[in-house]
Amino acid sequence: MTKLDQLRQAVYAAQQANDLPDVFALRILALCENPRSRALEPSALDDLIDKLGDYDTYGQTGYLGMGVSDLILQRTLDRLESNL
Repeated sequence: MTKLDQLRQAVYAAQQANDLPDVFALRILALCENPRSRALEPSALDDLIDKLGDYDTYGQTGYLGMGVSDLILQRTLDRLESNL
């Protein structure tokens, strides 16, 4: 299984378990389908996979500030897409 396959699975899991918004899911799945994504660093893809596992709609709010918020996920995607 490739990193991009793992990323696809992480997207589907985050949609089911963490209510990942469709706007992010569509961007990530488009990234997976882009042939140039094969050239991305595996560690960058691992980072995104980890962030999807920690995604929380209300991340970085409240007392503990735990989880990955929309802003963190957006910035990660922007960075990956700019490297294509």
